[in-house]
Amino acid sequence: MQNESIAHTNSALGSLVFNSNKPNLFLKRLFTLIVLVLVVLPVFGSEADLKIPELTSAQNNLLAWGFIICLLGLVFGYRQYRIVKNLPAHKSMLDVSKIIFETCKTYLIQQGKFLIILFLIIGLCITFYFGYLKENSVLDVLIILSWTVVGILGSYGVAWFGIRMNTFANSRMAFASLERKPLKLLNIPLDAGMSIGVMLICVELIMMLNILVFVPRHLAASSFIGFAIGESLGASALRIAGGIFTKIADIGSDLMKVVFKIKEDDPRNPGVIADCCGDNAGDSVGPTADGFETYGVTGVALISFIVLAVMNIDIQRNLLTWIFVMRILMVVTSVAAFYINQFINNILYSKADDMDYEKPLTNLIWISSVLSIAMIFTASYWQLGSLPNNLWLTLSIIISCGTLGAALIPEFTKLFTSPKSTHVNEIVDSSREGGASLNILSGLVAGNFSAFWKGMLFIVLMFIAYIASKYGLAEHMIYPSIFAFGLLAFGFLGMGPVTIAVDSYGPVTDNAQSIYELSLIEEDIPKVSREIERDFGFKPDFEKAKHYLEENDGAGNTFKATTKPVLIGTAVVGATTMIFSLILVISKNFNIKPEEILNLLNPYTIMGILTGGAVIYWFTGASIMAVKTGAHRAVEFIKLNIRLDEGADSKASIETSKEVVKICTQHAQAGMFNIFIAIFSFAIGIAFLSGYQDSGIAENTPMRYAAAAFFIAYLIAIAFFGLFQAIFMANAGGAWDNAKKVVEVDLKEKGTPLHDATVVGDTVGDPFKDTSSVALNPIIKFTTLFGLLAMEIAISPNFYSVAPYIGVVFFAIALYFVYRSFYKMRVNVAESKVLGVESVDQGVLRTANAGSKHAA
Repeated sequence: MQNESIAHTNSALGSLVFNSNKPNLFLKRLFTLIVLVLVVLPVFGSEADLKIPELTSAQNNLLAWGFIICLLGLVFGYRQYRIVKNLPAHKSMLDVSKIIFETCKTYLIQQGKFLIILFLIIGLCITFYFGYLKENSVLDVLIILSWTVVGILGSYGVAWFGIRMNTFANSRMAFASLERKPLKLLNIPLDAGMSIGVMLICVELIMMLNILVFVPRHLAASSFIGFAIGESLGASALRIAGGIFTKIADIGSDLMKVVFKIKEDDPRNPGVIADCCGDNAGDSVGPTADGFETYGVTGVALISFIVLAVMNIDIQRNLLTWIFVMRILMVVTSVAAFYINQFINNILYSKADDMDYEKPLTNLIWISSVLSIAMIFTASYWQLGSLPNNLWLTLSIIISCGTLGAALIPEFTKLFTSPKSTHVNEIVDSSREGGASLNILSGLVAGNFSAFWKGMLFIVLMFIAYIASKYGLAEHMIYPSIFAFGLLAFGFLGMGPVTIAVDSYGPVTDNAQSIYELSLIEEDIPKVSREIERDFGFKPDFEKAKHYLEENDGAGNTFKATTKPVLIGTAVVGATTMIFSLILVISKNFNIKPEEILNLLNPYTIMGILTGGAVIYWFTGASIMAVKTGAHRAVEFIKLNIRLDEGADSKASIETSKEVVKICTQHAQAGMFNIFIAIFSFAIGIAFLSGYQDSGIAENTPMRYAAAAFFIAYLIAIAFFGLFQAIFMANAGGAWDNAKKVVEVDLKEKGTPLHDATVVGDTVGDPFKDTSSVALNPIIKFTTLFGLLAMEIAISPNFYSVAPYIGVVFFAIALYFVYRSFYKMRVNVAESKVLGVESVDQGVLRTANAGSKHAA
């Protein structure tokens, strides 16, 4: 029966968005337009590619050890995977976990189909640039395209692994809660998270090492760019669609607690299975792909800068090798920190009946940070100690600022999102007196304040990096402060596996709580206590288990919130380096000094800043709109199909659950398609418009190329508007979420007006923290990376004369999708009837509520 239900779910979901004729027809027309616009233009030749220098035999031998360490990292990741998979769990919980995974798997397959379409669009642009403009051979273009595919498959593959790992861990954790050993409830999600984190970083490093060591020199830089664009494309699609999916399901599920006064994760609620799938689609798939892409893109940004800005070939070689050695050794320090923290936890908590789950997670971050900083100074001296002006010391200080920042950012985040924080308790107090209204206002305050203090932290770290860059870097490169900012972003990732691990902690704890309720192990299985005692050797404690799971979920919420600013901060600071690489390309092509056009006296600069800010605010509105429309449909459907009368089945209905999943998937992919095409079209349209050259001004005169500032300013605005918007939204959402958790866990006031108010606040915060804010990270990086390619096309000889006209076309396409994101994606009665979802009248609600009172 279970397998039959899963098969039905797969069959239903397999016929979603891509069987719709209208989207396919529109895709074909759009694709044809892009082909006609790009391919028919007769252009020839361009500037030279970035040249990655040949490494010495000693440097290649050193990097060979990197391959060995990464392979050992994969062995560690697989070992952690087996440890979690082999943990015991009751069949009722394993069955629920299997349904969740099968639903997630079908969702991921649909996303894979969507990525194929996106790759065809991006691949066309890459082929046009490297094939037509660069006049590379067919084989060379295929090699570059193959690395783009590898980048996409890397993001997609680690997302698969992350979702499989977490869906193993969730049922094991749910069952372990019955044993009354809270340390196990810390170890299971941490083991799963470290498996994902180490696997993710090692796979990414192996791919990039292959490019650096084995790809021919004339293709290495292009392959790095292609790889980065591919992983950024994959992460953007998975992050945006996953964020929309999970919050549609979450809102649809949570609002039923207010409407019908039912318990958390009540199996009779058709939205719960979809919510569990969404926890993985949004909080596992998205962050895993995002982390993979962040690590890769930051490295590519630094590589590009080194090749462009460092004049001495030997220094280029040394810095490139040094960066990869740092990345490799950071895997070692993260694994060492994990085992040290595990040893300490066993001493402190092995016999504890209660524990503060946030403390060992915080300890893990700080241990990893201290070990990483010690490693940075030691390894830098070993590798770069022979270089003049104590260059090793300067570089070590700069990277260490970033690594320290990666430990400080979670501390700043907890001030606004932890269940113990003043801001979260202020939200609870406000909700008690002023209901949902004051709850929402207090959350907005927390988000705004957090953006200020995080901004101050970034400024301090960047200022220290800037001061350090004044000692020795200027003798080896131009604009050393920009390189310092890139290294700072690199330092944020100094404990990448640990950062991913504490982020993955959240979806496991969230799902574990849901699986416990959905399994009905406490209510629906006769003599289950005797069965567990006989088969597993311990007597279950059901009340304590629920307390552990809810408390641990609060810690998971906090640490999900702590990693978001790290990733978004990395995106912004890293994007600064990539933008500067683009500035150097423009400067070289036009033979002008960047500061001659990149200033506030140039009107294009002001217009670019305003355009970038406008796009950020459109994006957050469009992504929330997609969630709102989908949640509207989901709530309508759930209200009509929830069964709370006395004779209703207490188990989850697979048929109604899969319909909610269908609604979530449809709206996630529709929203993703709309948003991505607009972002893509804005990037290429504004880049092409920036290729305009004023023929009325003499050649090699700076203001002839004034329009180039338009796109540079646009990218800068995207990065910095996006930074503050993302931090504000992420921390406001985290504060609302944990305010609800305080009411549920600490105050034990479920089902009260106070709880209703915090649930409403949480539903507002859901798309804030898990849709819009988190998706800004890959959006910033994709726009910057793809913008580098688009701008090079725009300023190529024999093309810049037509580039502005093509830019107008793409800008118009972008504006159409901006229009469409609101006016064509609203709920209307006709569309509801097509899906079999109609508005719910008061009679239906009264009947359902009557049933809910009896059930309560």
